[in-house]
Amino acid sequence: MIENTLSLPARRGFMVVLSSPSGAGKTTVAQHVLNLEEGLELSLSVTTRPQRASEIEGKDYHFVDEASFSHMVQEDHFLEHALVYGYHYGTPKASIENHLEAGTDILFDIDWQGTQQLKQVSTANLVSIFLLPPTLQALEARLRGRAEDTDETIRLRMSKASDELSHWAEYDYVIINNTLNDSVYAVRSIIQAERLKRRRQVGLAGFVNSLRGESL
Repeated sequence: MIENTLSLPARRGFMVVLSSPSGAGKTTVAQHVLNLEEGLELSLSVTTRPQRASEIEGKDYHFVDEASFSHMVQEDHFLEHALVYGYHYGTPKASIENHLEAGTDILFDIDWQGTQQLKQVSTANLVSIFLLPPTLQALEARLRGRAEDTDETIRLRMSKASDELSHWAEYDYVIINNTLNDSVYAVRSIIQAERLKRRRQVGLAGFVNSLRGESL
């Protein structure tokens, strides 16, 4: 057996955005993908939205008040931020670049507004995926099934669904979220394919040159 003594090529990480209308399942899909994929970490958003009973500070979101969020905006702490359903959401940028340089991929569970801002910051490092619900009835059923929103909030989210759905064409990939397993498989397949792109493997030229040198 011939031992391979060459170092594998380095790879720059990239940002994976997962968006959908509220209640279409992006957070559930994201959680399953994170549990299955090595080298993938979740970008935790800062939000002024009240913490839900099922959420954990520092795991699901960083929860802050309006004054703290405004201060972070003024100090340019966010890679992107947006107002969604009356609450502010933002992505802290302090550690993102370090993760990307180290070859770690970052998963973003954000809406179309945040995705547009990320595109302005770094299109080359961004892969965007939009989840569509199979039907609007399924969308409403998921919102009611999680039993964490009032009827008024659900009505607001459903009224905004049409506008959110209109942004599907702005994304690189679109998945109809019929079943959880199929959607998770599709997202993981996209991540694997993106990791193999030539432009992301920053050490590939040196690796190939080393291979060629073995034959000289």
